[in-house]
Amino acid sequence: MKTKKAKDIMTTNVKVAKETDTISDIANTLISEKIGGLPVVDKNNKVVGIISETDIMKKEKYINPPEYITFLQGLIYLDDFKKMEHDIKDVAATQVKDLMSTDVVKVHEDDTFDDVANIMIKKSVNRVPVVDQNNKIKGIICRYDIIKSMYEN
Repeated sequence: MKTKKAKDIMTTNVKVAKETDTISDIANTLISEKIGGLPVVDKNNKVVGIISETDIMKKEKYINPPEYITFLQGLIYLDDFKKMEHDIKDVAATQVKDLMSTDVVKVHEDDTFDDVANIMIKKSVNRVPVVDQNNKIKGIICRYDIIKSMYEN
């Protein structure tokens, strides 16, 4: 039986983020594609980071809704709503390069299936970009791809 390699199980039509993309654009891509993260590539298509829903959520947690809202008594502090709205717009306009994780776990296209699975388990990552010798993106492997490869006929 042939040993499976990363290139045998990876997804090849990889959606990627550019360093200058906005978080708003990336959030919309994650939602529309139903994925949890994207590799970030530079102008030469080399992997420089990864942006995930977790990265966005960490940034969003610093947006606090106003605490004092009493509609019946008419207490609505518009300044607090304006600040919250401003904070949301700031996060949406943030560039990927300012929020991405740069300590990226990557695998090579010729790494074995076992090596890839073990790396993902040991490093507790949900996805790994697959790169060539020049660090250029070739694909991505997610936990789904690992399970699919293990149990698909």
